[in-house]
Amino acid sequence: MTGDLGTTQALLELLNLDGENQARTDEDIFIGRMPKQNRKRVFGGQVLAQSVMAASRTVDPERAIHSLHGYFLRPGDPAQNITFGVQRLRDGRSFSARRVHAYQNGDPILSMIASFQEPAQGLEHSDPMPINAPDPESLPTTAELVGHLDHPVAKEWAFERPFDVRHVSEPIYLSGDQTKSADTAVWLRTTSAMPDAPTFHRAALAYASDYVLLEPILKAHGLAWIHPGLSIASLDHAMWWHRDFRVDEWLLYVLHSPSASSARGLGTGQFFNRRGQLVATVAQEGMVRLPEFGAKK
Repeated sequence: MTGDLGTTQALLELLNLDGENQARTDEDIFIGRMPKQNRKRVFGGQVLAQSVMAASRTVDPERAIHSLHGYFLRPGDPAQNITFGVQRLRDGRSFSARRVHAYQNGDPILSMIASFQEPAQGLEHSDPMPINAPDPESLPTTAELVGHLDHPVAKEWAFERPFDVRHVSEPIYLSGDQTKSADTAVWLRTTSAMPDAPTFHRAALAYASDYVLLEPILKAHGLAWIHPGLSIASLDHAMWWHRDFRVDEWLLYVLHSPSASSARGLGTGQFFNRRGQLVATVAQEGMVRLPEFGAKK
């Protein structure tokens, strides 16, 4: 596979945490490096992915992460590295549980619990791929859609993401979808090849899962990402990994928003490989504030 080696290398540098020879109390301590970026706050997917890597470093390599449940507590400062404290809650015969706090300035910006499991045989079924999506190679890249815009966020989305993201449904970067459908779908994969270690692929998918998870909320109301005064932020994140996969191979991310109320919206998503197998499921609630509803007093 060919692609942008620089953005994939940047992702791998995020996932390779510093942590050897760190002092341990009731937590294993790791340091996550912060890349140069134009954001005013840390991308939530980055903190999730680094938390997955930190927790995985304390678990038997035979045990893969199969679920996480986390809350974003504070916006992260992109000018500072992040300290990850991992508490070893339980190591059972086949499952392990870990609590991860991501810290800046001594305060947690994310609190997460993750569960790991040894491989096991059992019942097998899954949802089928719900849409007949066109091949990703036939769809425009984000760079082709917004790369011409002279704006730092547009440039980041177009050229600096470690993932190639291609919309199956109408993108809402610049204008709302007048069908007002609460559904969307994208193909995505890393911009170049990843190492074979499954932990990197699971952590990287956690990273990518935060890209468009709240987009169906805006889509349902005919809104675009550039809507004046829009303020949107992730509140929590839940994820379940079902089967092995590679993030450097195309995955279809199918998304839906079942509800929005009280300046919050819920987004759900499913990842399918090109063979139609469901490999992961995601859910997230986000804050969605619009000036036409009045500012918080």
